[in-house]
This record gives sequence, structure tokens and C-alpha cells, in this order.
Amino acid sequence: MPIEIADAAQPRLARGVRLQTDSATGKGVLLFPEGIVELNETAQEILVRCDGRTLSDIVNDLAEEYDSDPEALATDVRETLGDLQRRKLIELA
Repeated sequence: MPIEIADAAQPRLARGVRLQTDSATGKGVLLFPEGIVELNETAQEILVRCDGRTLSDIVNDLAEEYDSDPEALATDVRETLGDLQRRKLIELA
């Protein structure tokens, strides 16, 4: 069952989770007490924007930067954030 994320939600990294670049691979990773998650480019681009912006702002910023359809992009962003929320790696304000 997908998690519904409102346009006004402000995603942020959960307590104890850090976003950084792996020095060996150059890829984005999420570090947390129980482990590490290697991110694909899309997830990294979404997470670097989880800095107090709303979901709507994140989608519009990505749509503008990548010249993409905001509606299609919103689905992908919600799926990515929903997965990270289920894994307790992000929180929604």
C-alpha cells in the first residue's frame, strides 16, 4: 500500500541519517546506525533538495532542471520518498 505524501509535506533525513558521497565510488549514500544505502542518481537528486522545501517545491525544481513533466516526476518523487519513509530513513514535517 503506497504512502500518500502531500504536496505541502517537507521531507527531511531522519535523525541519525546522513547523506554523503562515497569516497571510493563517488556515488551518493545514506549512512545510518544500522548500515549504508547506495543511492541511484535520482534518489540523490531528490534527497539533496530535502532541506526544508516542500514536496511541490522539490518536484518543480527537478522538473525545471531536467526539463521534465512535473506530474510524471511527482509520481517518481513520491515513490522514492515513500520507500525511504517506510525504511525510516526520512521523516515528513
